[in-house]
Amino acid sequence: MAGSAEARRTVCPYCGVGCGLLAEIAADGRVMLRGDPDHPANFGRLCSKGSALAETIGLEGRLLHPQIDGRRASWDDALDLVASTFSRTVAEHGPDSAAFYVSGQLLTEDYYVANKLMKGFIGSANIDTNSRLCMASAVAGHRRAFGADIVPGTYEDLELADLIVLVGSNLAWCHPVLYQRIAAAKQKRPEMRVVLVDPRRTMTADIADLHIPIRADGDTFLFAGLLAWIADHDALDRPYIAAHTTGFHAALSAARSADLDEIAARACLSVDELAAFYALFARTAKVVTVYSQGVNQSRAGTDKVNAIINCHLATGRIGKPGMGPFSVTGQPNAMGGREVGGLANMLAAHMEIEEPAHRDRVRRFWRSPVIAERPGLKAVDMFRAVADGRIKAIWIMATNPVDSLPDAASVEAALKACPFVVVSDVQAKTDTMRCAHVGLPAANWGEKNGTFTNSERRISRQRPFLPLPGEVRPDWQIICDVGKRMGFASAFSYATPAEIFAEHAALSAFENEGTRGFDIGAFAEIDAVQFDRMQPVQWPQPEAGSPENTRFFADGRFFTPDGKGRFIAVVPAAETRTCKEYPFVLNTGRVRDHWHTMTRTGKSPRLSQHLAEPFVEIHPADAALHGIGDADIVQISTANHAILVRAMLTTRQVVGSVFAPIHWTDQFAASARVAVLVAGVVDPHSGQPASKTSAVRVERFAAARYGFAVLREEPSRIEAEYWALAKCVAGWRVELAFAQADRDWPAFAAQLFRRTVDTDVLAYHDLRAGQQRFASFDCDRLAGALFLDSKPVAVSRNWAVDQLSAEFSKQGSRLAVVAGRPGRGLADRGAIVCSCFGIGANQIAAAVAAGYASLEAIGRKLQAGTNCGSCRAEINGIIDTQRLHAAE
Repeated sequence: MAGSAEARRTVCPYCGVGCGLLAEIAADGRVMLRGDPDHPANFGRLCSKGSALAETIGLEGRLLHPQIDGRRASWDDALDLVASTFSRTVAEHGPDSAAFYVSGQLLTEDYYVANKLMKGFIGSANIDTNSRLCMASAVAGHRRAFGADIVPGTYEDLELADLIVLVGSNLAWCHPVLYQRIAAAKQKRPEMRVVLVDPRRTMTADIADLHIPIRADGDTFLFAGLLAWIADHDALDRPYIAAHTTGFHAALSAARSADLDEIAARACLSVDELAAFYALFARTAKVVTVYSQGVNQSRAGTDKVNAIINCHLATGRIGKPGMGPFSVTGQPNAMGGREVGGLANMLAAHMEIEEPAHRDRVRRFWRSPVIAERPGLKAVDMFRAVADGRIKAIWIMATNPVDSLPDAASVEAALKACPFVVVSDVQAKTDTMRCAHVGLPAANWGEKNGTFTNSERRISRQRPFLPLPGEVRPDWQIICDVGKRMGFASAFSYATPAEIFAEHAALSAFENEGTRGFDIGAFAEIDAVQFDRMQPVQWPQPEAGSPENTRFFADGRFFTPDGKGRFIAVVPAAETRTCKEYPFVLNTGRVRDHWHTMTRTGKSPRLSQHLAEPFVEIHPADAALHGIGDADIVQISTANHAILVRAMLTTRQVVGSVFAPIHWTDQFAASARVAVLVAGVVDPHSGQPASKTSAVRVERFAAARYGFAVLREEPSRIEAEYWALAKCVAGWRVELAFAQADRDWPAFAAQLFRRTVDTDVLAYHDLRAGQQRFASFDCDRLAGALFLDSKPVAVSRNWAVDQLSAEFSKQGSRLAVVAGRPGRGLADRGAIVCSCFGIGANQIAAAVAAGYASLEAIGRKLQAGTNCGSCRAEINGIIDTQRLHAAE
């Protein structure tokens, strides 16, 4: 495909927005990507991660060949071992001794055959997905209220609403294109109102008219109170309630258990401010409530979802333009996984595993020898079963549970003790792959061929534009090859992913007759040519010519046995999780430019510069109380585990709570796997872990030396109590901290630079100030520079990174590196704000001081904020700060 002038339409592999992309390969082999202006999810918009995808598709670090016990093997040997071991395990210990743990990053076709093999041919429902960690509570809430897992609305509703309530959702960083669509709509209609409900004042607050800094898990109080307010202020849609719902009076009675004073205290608002929010919701007809991980990742996540849905059912604001509850998913194909039954408690095509008629229907359709008769083990329980020996063979696909599941240290220990672990992945080195007996090289984004379904139920094609490298195979093919070797050849003899998609579509329509909302029967006869030409389409699509865009439930017809929507009685409950020894609530989540465990974004120099090391946000008052300074290294600990991260003092964080991102693994940091701190507490209905409310202690780490280094080559090892490694344009950057000051620092520098000790090195020593600097050169290029100090190193990171790309033919320019600052007349960009154009905070501040004092003016001057827009909130923050300084 090299040199092709025709753009290949595909879809982004990151969050659940499902943005369309156009991929082209230039004559020199470079991949060029841009947003697809015709895709209805993004209309050409992209976020910083999507814009940088071309930096993540290289073969560096790829798993290109099968491995058995860490050694290269043939596909035949690897597949025979996987098939024979799973077959023998099932024969000796029963079907529930085997398990698959899959991922929302699999294509629907991959998901479909994995679910079919486990539930219909092995005969167990022990297949669960990392989507359990992000949207299982939304699924459970939908099924309780609607009788089916259905998102009622569309993205268009975000632009048509007069009020958007964002609950536990940092859209600006986690779903940036939806944030951009809302921001654009608000700019066109300034009367549109946005309310943010979040313990942190995130970057999403930049477009919010009201921020409700609710305490952890206070959402059920907030929305129970809202339901009572709606009832008490004559804002109910009584005809809709009477004709189309059940359970209203029980739900209202439960909602009245909390009074306004208690709710206001939990919302950190005055009673008047709380009443103003309730009144705004009550009087505004077009309301969309968007919720994400802050709602779902809770021991009461399902109740939170139903508390929100109750308010929309009570007002009849559901399924109509600009109205409805809206769950936004965290992964690109979490919705596709739900469609095929990729969760342990679901059957394919939204059928229910507990229903005998549904089990019989799926078994007949598949012509399978067995069918799972009861729900399998959900993610947390699945790995507990690995630990206690009930599960003896597990296949992990496209996910990294050693870093992402709660109680992650126990997960790693369980896998290391498990008799047989198979891992399919694109990367050769992950924290989970090191536990594998068999490693299988799977196709990456750009090589895969199939479909994703986004948060608004829109199915899009992911098309390949790169060849499969090495011996890499698509996941669906690997699964089918194993299925054939297990004796099920006739059921897994697909030639193309189009055949799998057609079967998936046919099953959705099989004996449906309108009883199930998920129906894409229009594609049951699709062939490979039609599959390749398939355009983005929103389900349901029961037949050709079905409406292109659809909403559910405006007509009052639900998928419950009586056809009515169900109010759920949600009793707000308060739980004390902190104590004197562990006084902080740990909130976890994502940052703007990284995603999951960095197996993809960690390869991008551009994405690794914005926030280049693990950190914890802590309020300055809490930091002062515990003797923590800005940029100190701190230890976050529970009774059993601890991590080391950088302290970031900010008033965006509320007192008593801290925030740490989930991304850093043992591949990128010494000790920063946040999931080791998260207890395995789950929601009783959904099984989703409570990842945002662990009780922790935060203490200053007594670092005797701090360090920062830039390196041309990736270091082979780093001997430091704290280190964090990040890719940059011409090499690597490393943050360091050491418990001891007394060390052979020249030898350490040589090891870090991957040079011999006697290599010519420029050095600077100021023992009184506790500062040392080393720089090594290879011809006219910098091989590495190390800066050491008794306090956090003050050298500009991005200036230092730029030196890796500079030429050093003159001694004077080399001395500037050791001096640790730009030479005369040279500027320092400062910390990167705009990843798309590499614009730093110092550049933006200087432009503001020069009179470019608006977002638009900064865009004209520097281009910052004009591409993906993810940095606009930060640019506004710099503009506001500069205005305050100017007014002093």
